[in-house]
Amino acid sequence: MTAKSIAILGASGHGKVLAELAELNGYQRIEFYDDAWPVKCQLEHWLIIGDTNDLFVNLADYDACIVAIGNNSIRLNKLELLRDKQAPLVSLIHPSAIVSSYCQLGLGSVVMANAVINPFSQLGLGCIVNTGSVVEHDCVLGDAVHLSPNAALAGGCQLGDCVWMGIGSVTKQLISIGTGTTIGAGSVVINDIANNCIAMGTPAKSLKSTAIDS
Repeated sequence: MTAKSIAILGASGHGKVLAELAELNGYQRIEFYDDAWPVKCQLEHWLIIGDTNDLFVNLADYDACIVAIGNNSIRLNKLELLRDKQAPLVSLIHPSAIVSSYCQLGLGSVVMANAVINPFSQLGLGCIVNTGSVVEHDCVLGDAVHLSPNAALAGGCQLGDCVWMGIGSVTKQLISIGTGTTIGAGSVVINDIANNCIAMGTPAKSLKSTAIDS
């Protein structure tokens, strides 16, 4: 019987976690691709066998493919390229996570140990629901959102694309956080936050814009 195989794009600390998660999901052949190849050829005991372009060429060799890049915008870009090439994108869920059968989880997303996603939440392409984080009922997350460990969204929150919730940050119910915004570690969000901001504190306040000047 042929070993179940997965290609992971991005050989980093996040990649290590996804490799173990892939093992827990029954993948026996796990191979990495990273744009630092061939200078970087190994991640712990896993081999790095090429860069992004090599992965494009070798997609037919794998049962599954996922992107392990922590930077939200880069992860989204790589996922969109792979989707356009009809890569066999999958999501990975840790056995200890609780994911409602009534939620929608976008391709290329990962749900880590002890995370919870409750009914009728919707998550876009390539989201990271990290260790112990919570997405309550009826939340809507855009593409490439990252909830860091122990972040928690109360019910009915809406997060735009590429939002990053720092470790231990929380929101009250029905909050909106704009595209490209970062919420600092341990922050408490009780009011809506605009696009492309860095916000932190209790209550969280916008400190500066991350928008690129034209």
